[in-house]
Amino acid sequence: MAQSPAASLNAPVTLHTAPGAAALAQAAAASWQAALSTHPAHQPFAIALSGGRIPKALYQAFVHAQRAAPVPLDDVHFFWGDERIVPPDDPESNFRLADEGLLNPLEIPAAQIHRVRTEWDADRMVAQAEAALRDITRTRAPAMPVLDLVFLGMGEDGHIASLFPEDAEALVSSSVYRAVTASKPPPRRVTLGFPTLAVARRVWVLVSGQGKEAALRGSLDGTARTPLAHLLELRAATETKLFTDFQPAA
Repeated sequence: MAQSPAASLNAPVTLHTAPGAAALAQAAAASWQAALSTHPAHQPFAIALSGGRIPKALYQAFVHAQRAAPVPLDDVHFFWGDERIVPPDDPESNFRLADEGLLNPLEIPAAQIHRVRTEWDADRMVAQAEAALRDITRTRAPAMPVLDLVFLGMGEDGHIASLFPEDAEALVSSSVYRAVTASKPPPRRVTLGFPTLAVARRVWVLVSGQGKEAALRGSLDGTARTPLAHLLELRAATETKLFTDFQPAA
């Protein structure tokens, strides 16, 4: 996988380009293992997982890597960057995707899994998601909880997590998690806000699939005012990795 800095950006984005989605997933899985291997022992490692198409390949690659050369997962706690408000066994559930592809194959204990309680009402669900994250990261309000790693995808419109271009409130909200109505189905969702994503130690964006190249290029060169572009600006002092099978830099 080729690696290069995107020098034209305000944020220090490192590009990792791969010849296809499978190679992209393998590279991200290897980087994930490397991050875990250097994390201090007996300290929680809080990670937020994503939804979409590419995570399935990522989970498969990570499980394969763990079976070949495992790194300890005892202190890893799993959260979600966003979730669809559907039952946890629904095919649209981001939790179900991770549970079937990652958590169950690796036999992750229930105490390390912090799914969004989508069966609860919106206010209680959002409050619980924030409380769980604050508990593991040992953070009290008003400080933002700091995730060790956030995986994000990107949609054709440049959206990340469930932060969409038309969501003006997202740009001013200080919420850790918030309930939103998305412009694509299923519409009812909960998502991390920009402030939480901005302070995460690592944000890795995985972009693959037809129809995304224009939004990716525009987000990187500043010609498109997408949610991804906004996040890159917010993370001007913190490196963000972009794994893609495009060649986003001309």
